[in-house]
Amino acid sequence: MRLIPLLSAWLLCVGAAQAATTTPAPMNTGTRLDHILLWGRGIDQVTSVMAVKLGFQVRPGRDPGGVANRYIRLSDGSFIELLGITRPDPAFDPGMKQDQEALKGGPGSRTFGFRTSSLDAIHTTLQALHYAVTPFFSGPDGAKPGWRLFAFDHAPLSSNTFFIDYAADYAPDQFDPGNADDYRVTREHPNGARELSAIWLVSGDADADRRQLEKMGFGHAVPVKLPEVGATGFCIPVGPTALLALQPEGPGLAKRVMAGGPRILGVSFGVADLERARRWVERGYEGKLASYRGLSGESFLAPTQDDLGLSIEFHAMEPDNLPCAATKASHDM
Repeated sequence: MRLIPLLSAWLLCVGAAQAATTTPAPMNTGTRLDHILLWGRGIDQVTSVMAVKLGFQVRPGRDPGGVANRYIRLSDGSFIELLGITRPDPAFDPGMKQDQEALKGGPGSRTFGFRTSSLDAIHTTLQALHYAVTPFFSGPDGAKPGWRLFAFDHAPLSSNTFFIDYAADYAPDQFDPGNADDYRVTREHPNGARELSAIWLVSGDADADRRQLEKMGFGHAVPVKLPEVGATGFCIPVGPTALLALQPEGPGLAKRVMAGGPRILGVSFGVADLERARRWVERGYEGKLASYRGLSGESFLAPTQDDLGLSIEFHAMEPDNLPCAATKASHDM
């Protein structure tokens, strides 16, 4: 699946957040966080970091016009789309150009997607709330159904976002029922990663993002603090996943990242064996990493900011762990 040609002209433009002045829409129970778009210094550089240092399996993509993409797909259906420039004069569309300007040509991410089974209803609701939503786009090219999405003419959040849905029989990896084992293996990773559990946004005003998310139908925000990165803000449940709206609090990683402007500060992954994941990352970065009790339970933070422009958190998968639930319990004590 190649999203960038259709997405970026709409999703990667920076817009001011709209004021939340209406009653929140109903909670979108059929919605979850789907993926992020992650730019590297080059496609081979970001692939090497994700595979060698962090232990992910990276799948091939395409390279039309000098911007290549590759994929890290997880067993919960989520993924990361890796992007890299492959020639001196890439055929940027306006969105790509704006994204690269915001990142100053460096690594990082500033766009993420929601996956929903209620795409038409959410589009209608957001229109009624006076959001400047785009028409629907669909792909890939061809007669067979694939995916549909819409984005925003003006970004309502500090980082850009879109809503996407996939056809029931859509198979981006050319799935053949006779090769079920091959398909399954593409979702297995040496580090044991199984799920995308959270995306961390950082801006100068976490409450502005919280208000916009509430207006869009994602309420039940819980106050949080992330001392590991020097941030404070809110945890907002999105189906089985969590969106963190954060801002810097004192010196720390969040403040250093925000010097380059609002963006995605980090991503959390649930792993089957936390110690195995930590051993892999410690070998990759040649140093010991401390664990901590994070928002999703026992966790550690990979030192990826210099390589990727965002942080990667790994945490142990806990049975029946609802997003933001542990945070709420701690806050209520």
